Amino acid sequence: MNAASLTIGIEEEYLLVDRETRDLVASPAPGLHEAMNAALGGQVTREFLQCQVEVGSAPMRTAAEARADLARLRRTVSDVAEGYGYAIIAASTHPFARWREQMQTRKERYDGVHADLAQTARRMLISGCHVHAAVEDGDMRVDLMNQVAYFLPHLLALSCSSPFWEGEDTGLSSYRLTVMDALPRTGLPDAMPSWSEYERFVGTLVDAGCLEDSSKIWWDVRPSSKFPTLEMRIADVCTRLDDAVCIAALYQCLLSFLLRLRAQNQRWRLYPPTLIAENRWRAQRYGATRPLLDLGTGGMTPVADLVEELVELVRPDAERLGCVAEVEHARVIARDGTSAERQRSIHAAAREAGADEAAALRAVVDHLVAETVDGV
Repeated sequence: MNAASLTIGIEEEYLLVDRETRDLVASPAPGLHEAMNAALGGQVTREFLQCQVEVGSAPMRTAAEARADLARLRRTVSDVAEGYGYAIIAASTHPFARWREQMQTRKERYDGVHADLAQTARRMLISGCHVHAAVEDGDMRVDLMNQVAYFLPHLLALSCSSPFWEGEDTGLSSYRLTVMDALPRTGLPDAMPSWSEYERFVGTLVDAGCLEDSSKIWWDVRPSSKFPTLEMRIADVCTRLDDAVCIAALYQCLLSFLLRLRAQNQRWRLYPPTLIAENRWRAQRYGATRPLLDLGTGGMTPVADLVEELVELVRPDAERLGCVAEVEHARVIARDGTSAERQRSIHAAAREAGADEAAALRAVVDHLVAETVDGV
């Protein structure tokens, strides 16, 4: 087996909404999850809150294959939910739902998370997108983690879908990260010199009783605790299917690019974490609408220009992996905006048309419901 076959799997978390009220379904009807399991088996699971479900595509060689599987998952979960009077939205926050009104899924692991993290866990009314890329060699997995951290803010900027929180426009494009960052062991990963050092790092925390295993290290990118993969976790869940596949393809190609450098005895420069964190914040705040810091030149560069550079940087990898169109879709996101911008536009248009605040927020939910299943 190759040290890095780079097959990809995409995990998405969806929010269940009531089609009449457009609010979250705090306690889904009996039989819903059983019906989803009957249709999809292990590819759909319950999440920490009862108003959420998670799907996971099978490992795929190409972005096109991953798209087909993810489309099937979205379509099937949506169809099953509709039979109960529900819909799904692929957004990292709900426009107006209250976290205090949600109910935790009863499961030993989730009970433990609740006990350990207290109210920071109860407030986790957020959904994300995780992309696994197969990197079978442990040392290579850690080496790629160190290098790809530079590009995580770029992926975040193209995926933002959480501008609203409890009925208010937060001013952020990814409010989800402010909730996630309240948890321990989140954010950018610590640079590790080797797989053995990473294992020692995890062992220190486990032996001290801080956590049971590495699954409770929730970095923006991490070695998976379940699979021989490098798991990218920084992205919001994309409302548009094509945007989600674009993010996955970009991540796959960036890892391929870094492997290509490695084969030439080269590597991507490791920049100070605080500088990368500055870009992380800018992406969280502005999405793709404001420039990011180009750490090579030291100046601010529009996201559209950075996307153009990224597309050309990984073009040989995209051609080899058969995902040129999926990678080039990043230009569309940078030009037309993310889900965060579209949600704000829908809200503003409803208000200008005379809708009150509650009706405008319901219009945003209707938009998210339609866009989540568009093209599936």
